[in-house]
Amino acid sequence: MSITIQQATIAADAAHLAVQAAIAHGRGLGARMVAAVVDPSGNLVAYLREAGSFLPSTTIAQDKAYTAAGFGLPSAALYGLVRDNPALREGIAQRDRVVMFGGGYPIMAEGRLLGGIGVSGGSEEQDCECALAGLAAIGATP
Repeated sequence: MSITIQQATIAADAAHLAVQAAIAHGRGLGARMVAAVVDPSGNLVAYLREAGSFLPSTTIAQDKAYTAAGFGLPSAALYGLVRDNPALREGIAQRDRVVMFGGGYPIMAEGRLLGGIGVSGGSEEQDCECALAGLAAIGATP
């Protein structure tokens, strides 16, 4: 029996490229975004805030990334899993840092969870589009 495991994680350079791409995509949409990338444990690896973006977006982006990495699924998908169970839905919604709306995606490569990306500052659709642009920039999948 082994008491250790090896866990893959996103490289800092890739995380920085992903947040830069997400912010740049937001500019193209006319939206001021905040983008964050966390490792599989939810620790912040990269963060970028567009000047003039909404102040609450600073933590919302990080929480979207945290949720995506923690559950290994897009933040928007979480609500679908809990909506029919009131106790579970309310319990999950009260958890610190858990987000159940779009803009957060797990970062996957070669079938391994490397972390999560979260974007906030535009509409839910724009946030999702920008996060996906960040993933595309590093060749990762959600």
